[in-house]
This record gives sequence, structure tokens and C-alpha cells, in this order.
Amino acid sequence: MFVGYARSSTCEQIAGLEAQERQLLATGCTKVITEAASSVAVRPQLDVALDFVREGDVFVVTRLDRLARSTTDLLSIVGKLEAKGVGLRILDFGGSVMDTKSPSGRLLLTMFAAVAEFERLVMLSRQKDGIAKAKAAGKYRGRAPTARAKAQQVRAMKDAGAGASEIAAALGIGRASVYRVLAEAAA
Repeated sequence: MFVGYARSSTCEQIAGLEAQERQLLATGCTKVITEAASSVAVRPQLDVALDFVREGDVFVVTRLDRLARSTTDLLSIVGKLEAKGVGLRILDFGGSVMDTKSPSGRLLLTMFAAVAEFERLVMLSRQKDGIAKAKAAGKYRGRAPTARAKAQQVRAMKDAGAGASEIAAALGIGRASVYRVLAEAAA
């Protein structure tokens, strides 16, 4: 069985996630597990996919960076797949099943993982430099603080007897933000 895994970094990247799903289905995946999560965050659907695969299955991803961003993370995932007797296919490698049990296959995979990790670190460095430059020029202020903008509504709902979960759901903010706003109001 071919089991596909598709990931986008954010919920806003729906088109990219859908494109991955189409590629995986076209490759013959009978099950595709998707999620919108940063590769550095907890990826519960990746764990579901890794638990789902069985001996003889092939785990398929469209690109290496959709599976892991660090060499260590990738080798850990490959280790889990190997322990279960599951193959790995990365479509941007030409669609062939990479034999990670052979020394040359493991070397190639490790080299590509190192390059992917390097690219990510370079991108983050450039992003950091760009943000610093924009801040120095007074053009960057960061994301608008949504919870603080709704502080009056949070306090009003709390005064009306609403709980933190109810307030968070109604205003589209996190529970931690509700608690933060209420703590600031009490201080």
C-alpha cells in the first residue's frame, strides 16, 4: 500500500496542500494523511501516518522538506520506517523508492537532508536580516496584537459570566490570550 503524507506550514497554504494531495493520489497512494503545521512544531498527523504504515508499505511524500527540516529529524523518521519494514518514496527524487538500507541510499538521503536544512537556515537568516532592516527603517511593527485589540470585549464577556474557552471561541483568539488580557486588566 502507498501511504502519502502532505504538509503545509500554515492553514493559509491550502493550494500547496491540495497540490501535494493531487500528486500523491496520482502516484497511487490509497491513503493520504494531511496536516497544516510547521515542521518545527508537533506534527500529530505525521505520527498518525507513521503508526498507520505496515511492513511492505511505501511511505510517500512530494518533497523532502514536507517530511523533515533537519537531518536528525529525517534520520529519526527513516529509522522508524525501516524498523517497520516500510519503504520511502520522495517524489522530487524522480519518484523512485530510495533504499535507505543501502549505504549509498543512506548517504544520498543524508546529503539531501543536509542541503534542505542548510537552505532553511539561510532563508531564516535572510528573513531575520530583512526584518531587522525594516524595523530600523520604521517599516516593520510585527503582527497586530489581535487579543489586546479585543481586550474590552474580553472583559465585558467575563463580566457577563462567560468562561475563558467560551470567550476565546467567540472572539477567535486563544484561551491563553484571554487569560493574559484578564491578568493585565487585574494588574
